[in-house]
Amino acid sequence: MAGSESKATKDLTAMMETTMQQLQSRFQNLSDQIISKMDEMGTRIDDLEKNVADLMTQAGAEDHYESNGFEERPSWPKH
Repeated sequence: MAGSESKATKDLTAMMETTMQQLQSRFQNLSDQIISKMDEMGTRIDDLEKNVADLMTQAGAEDHYESNGFEERPSWPKH
C-alpha cells in the first residue's frame, strides 16, 4: 500500500506542476498582451498630441497664447 501512495503522490505532484506551469504561461501571455496594448496606446496618444499641436499652430493658436502673455502653449505631461 505504501508503494501505491507513493505513486499517487508523485502523480498528483506531477499533475500540479504541469497545471502551475500552464497557468504561469497563460498569465505571462496575458501580461505581454496587456503591455503591448499599453505601448500601442501610448504611441497613439503621442501621435494625437502632435496632431493637436500641429492643428493649433495651423489655426494660429500659437499667436493667441503669445499675445496673451503666455510663454508657450499648454502641453500634456510627457511620460
